[in-house]
Amino acid sequence: MHSAPTTGTSRSHTPPASARALLAGGAVAGPLFVLLIVAQALVRDGYDAARHPLSMLALGEHGWIQTANFLVCGVLVTASAAGLRRVLEPGTIGRTWGTALIAVYGASLVWAGVFRTDPADGFPAGTPGGAGEVSWHGMLHNLAPVGMGLALSAACAVFARRFLREGRPGWTVYSAAAPSAYLLLGFAALPAGDFRLMLAGGAVIWTWAAVLSLKFLRESAGRT
Repeated sequence: MHSAPTTGTSRSHTPPASARALLAGGAVAGPLFVLLIVAQALVRDGYDAARHPLSMLALGEHGWIQTANFLVCGVLVTASAAGLRRVLEPGTIGRTWGTALIAVYGASLVWAGVFRTDPADGFPAGTPGGAGEVSWHGMLHNLAPVGMGLALSAACAVFARRFLREGRPGWTVYSAAAPSAYLLLGFAALPAGDFRLMLAGGAVIWTWAAVLSLKFLRESAGRT
């Protein structure tokens, strides 16, 4: 009798505690990133979440909070990619490209923290209205959301394929719907003149990555 092909994590192999710790970091990263952004948006003087993109929270006197948010969450996400690679069986869908794409997402967050965006549209206080000038670090910063969005959307597609082959319709739909919501809300934000739509779309797909880490963390913990 032929054994069924392996499509997911191994049921006989127990991942090391270090892998579970890395996945736990990934499970925390998405919610932490969103909560810190929302909290800052509510209390930062002069910041308007509808008019100002979230990256502008890294500017001004308290900008170090958002810079730390980018850096810490980026490191946690990158670490979770290593954790996923350790718990996924070699040769299975998602182990190579899925984990690499999530690592690019994490690296993009770190990149956004290293290279700040530019003041504009009256923020921080004292900044003239309008778009303002774009500096070299502002141009480099603008690469971060592009890399982040493309990498996460592709990662969703990779894992959607994995879950489809495993016969997990709920996870398949979730992994397909997350990038769809991200792209639809992101494209709607600019003509609507409301960056809150972009943040909402980002929250959907960032949370997907966190829930993915939590899923494999729980499965690996169940084999201890």
